[in-house]
Amino acid sequence: MLGSIFIVIALLASFYSFYNYYRSYKGEHTLQKARIGYHAMSISVIVASVILLYLIITHQYQYDYVFSYSSSDLSFGLLLSTFFAGQQGSFLLWALFGVIIGLTLMSHSQKSGSNESTLMLGFIPTVTFILVMISPLIKDPFAYIWSSTSYIDTKYLSSTLLNSPALKNFLLNDTENQRTVLKVGEELIRAIEYSGIQINQLIVQGKGLNPMLESFWMQIHPPILFLGFALAGVPFAYAVSSLIKNEYQKWINNALPWVIATILVLGLGIIIGGYWAYGVLGWGGYWAWDPVENSSLVPWIVSVALLHTMIIQKKSKSENKPGSFVKTNLLLAGFTFVLVVYSTFLTRSGILSGTSVHSFSDPGTFIYNVLFGFLILFTLAIIGLVYYRRSEIEPPEISDHKLFSREIGLFYGSMLLIASAVAILVGTSAPIFGQTVEIEFYTIMNLPLVILMSALIPLSLYLNWRSNDLIQFFKRTIVTVLITSLGVAIIVFLTGITEFLYVLLLFSSVFTIIANIEFMFQSKNLKLMGGHITHLGFGVFLIGVVISALLSYEKEMELEKEQVYSFAGNSISFNGYSPIEDGKKYAFDIKIKEESGFKTAKPVMYIAEYNNSLMREPYILTGFIKDIYIEPLSFEPGNSANRETVLLRKGMPHQIGEVSVTFEKFDLPEDAMQKMMDGEQFDIHAIITIDKGEYSKQTDVILVQGVNKHVYDEKTKISFEIVSFDVAGSIQISIDNNNQFASFTNDVLTVRISEKPFISLVWIGILVMAMGLIIVVVRRMSFS
Repeated sequence: MLGSIFIVIALLASFYSFYNYYRSYKGEHTLQKARIGYHAMSISVIVASVILLYLIITHQYQYDYVFSYSSSDLSFGLLLSTFFAGQQGSFLLWALFGVIIGLTLMSHSQKSGSNESTLMLGFIPTVTFILVMISPLIKDPFAYIWSSTSYIDTKYLSSTLLNSPALKNFLLNDTENQRTVLKVGEELIRAIEYSGIQINQLIVQGKGLNPMLESFWMQIHPPILFLGFALAGVPFAYAVSSLIKNEYQKWINNALPWVIATILVLGLGIIIGGYWAYGVLGWGGYWAWDPVENSSLVPWIVSVALLHTMIIQKKSKSENKPGSFVKTNLLLAGFTFVLVVYSTFLTRSGILSGTSVHSFSDPGTFIYNVLFGFLILFTLAIIGLVYYRRSEIEPPEISDHKLFSREIGLFYGSMLLIASAVAILVGTSAPIFGQTVEIEFYTIMNLPLVILMSALIPLSLYLNWRSNDLIQFFKRTIVTVLITSLGVAIIVFLTGITEFLYVLLLFSSVFTIIANIEFMFQSKNLKLMGGHITHLGFGVFLIGVVISALLSYEKEMELEKEQVYSFAGNSISFNGYSPIEDGKKYAFDIKIKEESGFKTAKPVMYIAEYNNSLMREPYILTGFIKDIYIEPLSFEPGNSANRETVLLRKGMPHQIGEVSVTFEKFDLPEDAMQKMMDGEQFDIHAIITIDKGEYSKQTDVILVQGVNKHVYDEKTKISFEIVSFDVAGSIQISIDNNNQFASFTNDVLTVRISEKPFISLVWIGILVMAMGLIIVVVRRMSFS
């Protein structure tokens, strides 16, 4: 409960700090109290984070969060990542990033002369929101496992304590899943403590991570994404501060580096998630337009639009005027964070639990209402403040500018970004209203917008600020347009892409690349090249998206062992499999012969103990020209002339020629549970049915763990041995069939294999964009 106490202290300290910052803004001498309150909040969040990390590392499974997500079987890196594997831990990580960013803001505001009180009045609520969500009344990361009644599989319990009389009345038989569970609640705690047993002695293992999350990227993707969410609160705070002070000159210089940092970090988090999905999770692509993926993308797009309109304001402001598009910038700065809250609402409220693989399960009406309340609160705050100051914000948004100017080009580019964000938001929000949209919806809506957007990037470069001569503009662009046309013609000839809209997108993308290279050569100063490098990367990214999407080729194939097949002009063969990771997984050996020689792929399949389901890990043969993506789907082992070993799951018949063998069920004595608790031995019967035509015979076999039990059926001449069994619902048998039905078959691996041309350009473009943004952040930080 110590961690919960620090969360409550942090929450109360945030209220105390906010109240005293408000009094300071009103002219009272409470600034020092406000700072003390904020430091108290920060220290409490840091201590709570350290406590949770300690509980995870030391395997304190009496805490529900630690039991639900961690396990002693995990590597140290993955064990640390369980800190943010669930809702409570990820919120705590967000709060941790938030308080650290807030400390930086406090220090920066004191050095830069910004009004600390108004700035923190805008920022503290972005952290308080998170603290409310992890308070003991809502989602406590430090709740004990017995705080609400739950049922734990006995495989997580100490085998030496299972026969304790104290557990007798709490062990239940889950007949549906054929397992024994322990009912955990306050009554159990009183019973075992009376017998001198501690709960952390009884629960010796945690559930661990979902196998899909057991990846290197799990250690990186969520922290970067939540850092991006926390950073989004800073532009919101500067916008609120500016509106409270009714001063719109200085906030641009201070907020601009934070906006760029938000774009960089949040974008990096999104892209790492995309690469994780592509390379590890077996989704076959880097973006599936999943609602939760989209809900993170939308605030990123809005922040990019904000960056460009902020540049216009910065360029157009003077000593007496704050510049252009002030209202637009204030609203976009606010809505960048509002949309982060909306993303949280979609993910954490459970509203998308049936439509998104990322969404958490339904947490209940109360949490839904709390999240919705905060969403409304932040939305009304920014809209209300802008409306309140509407008559005092000058100049008019657009009338001071020539239509044919760089600032108008940037403005319309930003509006195209906003249109794209709105389109994605509409599709993402459809499940709220009981509707869904097809993936094609996003392509249809965004393709024309991206074409116009990417065309405006190079065109804006050739435009001057404020006014331009049309003839001079055409003279400056004509050579670049001709080179672009030649480049696009070559791409079309080599790829065969002829769809009009995609050819236009290729044209605007190549135009973007060539124009930015031209201006980089003109600049000759790396510090001034950040924007050009970013846009160049964007052009490369778009070309990679178009070519890899339109020219990808996919085929599902059944590969018989040691047979050669053809795929996309290459030879492919399956050569067997081998156990890895101490026999827990199986790697399948696939050889692909290309013009450059042989390549080996080793996709993996295994049955996960976490959920007893088949898990698949794809293998990617990467290259600049193309990726070959191999996803295993299923495996059918072959047999010799008379012998095969198969796994029979309950109720699922296995066919051998005309003979069907079905494992029906386990038959346990009525007093099996009592004998189990008393440590006595008892018989386990396996009921097996053998069918051939109208002939059917049911066999009752008494099982002994570790002893093979032989069964022979005279009518069908089928003989087999039961070599092992799992009370969860399966037996493994070795079949000897001495008649004509047991013909020889080879191992068969079924795979989905695809060729993705030039998908490398997607990742290269992203890296180049990131490099450019880093240069811009460093440069802007020196000015703020």
